[in-house]
Amino acid sequence: MAVRTVLQQADITRALTRVAHEILEANRGSAGLVLLGIPTRGVELAERLGALLTEFAGMPGWSCPVGSLDVTMYRDDLGRNPVRSPAPTRLPSEGVDGRTVVLVDDVLYSGRTIRAALDALADHGRPAAVRLAVLVDRGHRELPIRPDFVGKNLPSAASERVNVLLTGTDGSDAVTIGDGAE
Repeated sequence: MAVRTVLQQADITRALTRVAHEILEANRGSAGLVLLGIPTRGVELAERLGALLTEFAGMPGWSCPVGSLDVTMYRDDLGRNPVRSPAPTRLPSEGVDGRTVVLVDDVLYSGRTIRAALDALADHGRPAAVRLAVLVDRGHRELPIRPDFVGKNLPSAASERVNVLLTGTDGSDAVTIGDGAE
């Protein structure tokens, strides 16, 4: 199967804009929000969402706190994939205690990365609430985890591979899908 592009730059920008508005609406404003991106691409997505939330909140002087949450040591597949190198966890100066934390990732598949993120987050504080924003939800959950905010639902076969490309990491924005052997 050939690789096909399912989202281009304009589609990703539109999806992130919609998700930012949905986050503000669900939170009833910007009070207490913290975004934590899951490395690698979740961090760039969190930064983009943070910029949009700052713009849309309409609160002079406020900027959305954004950080990153490394989940490497919390994963349940380290025995099978020990080659992962940890990325730094950077929490905003406000911390996460009593705040609404929005975890941000690029693709939601089995739910295992998000389970690891919840465990990692628990080691850093006690949020008032935790929400999940993903650019792509491709289904195939192995755990009872559901995103609160989704850029694009992309039903796919388990044998297919969904790739998210972002300008900061890959030089351009796109979401592609192809066979798993690419």
